[in-house]
Amino acid sequence: MKNYRRERAEARKKAKELVSKMTLLEKASQLKYDASPLERLGVPTYNYWNEALHGVARAGVATMFPQAIGMAAAFDEDAMEQVGDIIATEGRAKYNEYAKHEDRDIYKGLTFWSPNVNIFRDPRWGRGHETYGEDPYLTSRLGIRFVEGLQGDGPVMKAAACAKHFAVHSGPEAIRHEFDAKATKKDMWETYLPAFEALVTEADVEAVMGAYNRTNGEPCCGHKYLMEDVLRGKWNFDGHYVSDCWAVKDFHENHKVTKNARESAALALKRGCDVNCGNTYLHLMAAVEEGLITEEEITKAAERLFTTRFLLGLFDGSEYDEIPYEVVECKEHLEAAVEMARKGCVLLKNDGVLPLDKSKLKTIGVVGPNANSRAALIGNYHGTASRYITVLEGIQDEVGDEVRVLYSEGCHLSKDRVENLAWSQDRISEAVITAEHSDVVILCVGLDETLEGEEGDTGNSDASGDKKNLHLPKVQEELIEKVTAVGKPTIVVLMSGSAIDLNYADENCNGILQAWYPGARGGKAVADLLFGKVSPSGKLPVTFYRSLEGMPAFTDYSMKKRTYRYMESEALYPFGYGLTYGNVQVKDAKVLNQVTAESDIELEVTVENTGRDTEEVVEVYIKDMDSPLAVRNYSLCGFQRVEVKEGEREKVTFTISNKAMMVVDEQGERHVDSKHFTLFVGVSQPDGRSKELTGKTPVEVQVML
Repeated sequence: MKNYRRERAEARKKAKELVSKMTLLEKASQLKYDASPLERLGVPTYNYWNEALHGVARAGVATMFPQAIGMAAAFDEDAMEQVGDIIATEGRAKYNEYAKHEDRDIYKGLTFWSPNVNIFRDPRWGRGHETYGEDPYLTSRLGIRFVEGLQGDGPVMKAAACAKHFAVHSGPEAIRHEFDAKATKKDMWETYLPAFEALVTEADVEAVMGAYNRTNGEPCCGHKYLMEDVLRGKWNFDGHYVSDCWAVKDFHENHKVTKNARESAALALKRGCDVNCGNTYLHLMAAVEEGLITEEEITKAAERLFTTRFLLGLFDGSEYDEIPYEVVECKEHLEAAVEMARKGCVLLKNDGVLPLDKSKLKTIGVVGPNANSRAALIGNYHGTASRYITVLEGIQDEVGDEVRVLYSEGCHLSKDRVENLAWSQDRISEAVITAEHSDVVILCVGLDETLEGEEGDTGNSDASGDKKNLHLPKVQEELIEKVTAVGKPTIVVLMSGSAIDLNYADENCNGILQAWYPGARGGKAVADLLFGKVSPSGKLPVTFYRSLEGMPAFTDYSMKKRTYRYMESEALYPFGYGLTYGNVQVKDAKVLNQVTAESDIELEVTVENTGRDTEEVVEVYIKDMDSPLAVRNYSLCGFQRVEVKEGEREKVTFTISNKAMMVVDEQGERHVDSKHFTLFVGVSQPDGRSKELTGKTPVEVQVML
């Protein structure tokens, strides 16, 4: 893992020297996200705001990977690092050319405000698909590798990553500007903070972005405990801090913790917020005049920001200046995006209908509002692709002239009709006709960024991007019922970024494939899986609940009854679950070392495949058998993607960190509090529902200290 502390120290010297030549006004002008040019010092304008959630975003053409939640479903650390590296490579190529043309606009810099490592604690949250799911360990490991891919291994940083949104932030979107997320120290250190800690202390992430909301009374962009005590103090964070966009003005307008913009700017700066996405820092000079802040505090922030710019080689140049524009959407990058989509799609149900055999089919019906939708491919925070392949197009390309493909939109994504002057559900009879004339039906339903996303960034004005419940729009639920009533073999392809109520489909459809938002050419990946070119191998990074019954209020940040670690009811499809076309089982697992409270656990696992060739994810969960402070159920503590050919056995080794044995007390302190642990090693978590769905029981290993 690359640590940039030595390079950062050298960059800081250069930053101090440059900043020392600036007037107070010039220094203050550098603390806006759209930093002003300083021609007399050779400093060009620079815009810190760029996005790279699953590809370089919002600045024209770039390779578009699956949405973050879909990449998380691959449970593949190496692939995440590759994605980060490809994004940084394309980002550099685009930056090089834009800079030559003096285009230094928004979304064209090298400070990428990704990844989003908030915990997807509640399935109603509209932005959950930007995250890596509900588990802090999975989020940490994938986030680390994504950051390492983005930032590179030096000596110049390839691109600057940003861990967001620090720290206790996951909806509701509608009230995020005035909401106070109340969380205990135990929940914070057990669930909400670990991924941020990992990215700061292990991946050396260059930037951290504060959230809009308050946490336990203090605004996250001006939070003493989070920013001073934890981030800069306990974790020794050495990069720069950025506010979420226009979050600082919320201090006085919505949170009411300050009286005016000058006080808000002063509070954020004093707490360590170096760059303001927004315009509140335009009041910094007035804040100095009033004695609310000092020039030294402005100087410190400017030095941090120029340290980043020097670290990126923006003044001295670097090897990355030679990356050619032709790498953007090159063949290798596009193939990597499709491969990630193949790995991330999750097979939730298969009664034997899959994989489809083209030689036995005359007609395939492709039905549904997401079947030919480009919007359903891309999620949010996306770039532009030069070519899109929808699910319909992927299937058409796969079967060619061998099989007739019939298509019906079936219904609008959410409205009661497609044509404004038509009857309600004006496409549903066509969908039924299509099913009647087909040998098998691929039913493509779900959501897109207009129905789940960010407040102010979607067409879902009623819920500000959040979901009110787990149901699909009523028109889609009716479509599923009418199509399945025809009686033809039916496979649901669900394109969404979050858990959906699939109870009806589970009971009435022959197969279900969760495709997430699979990227610009994701339709090819879906077709490859449906027709068996590749075996599905993704796993759910979130729980698919049967219903919201018993779920705490959306505004309740307690983890009780939330996510697989704390839930008390049975899931429809559990976290970590996903089928393949193979039959991989864990046959044996054994601890190789003498385990102590201070040591890691060295684990050797033997897997066997008695089915067709496939990749599979081996998962390790740990349960503290003694401590009353332990999580209710168990926690993921290891995972590895392995390729196992038919009839073969493979050995896989794990190093389980001793942190996995620690509990968190009510003061937020971690320590080992037990002598007895159970490891569960399998291809799912060890709950009853997973055993029922997979027909497999994880191997149990007892660990005694």
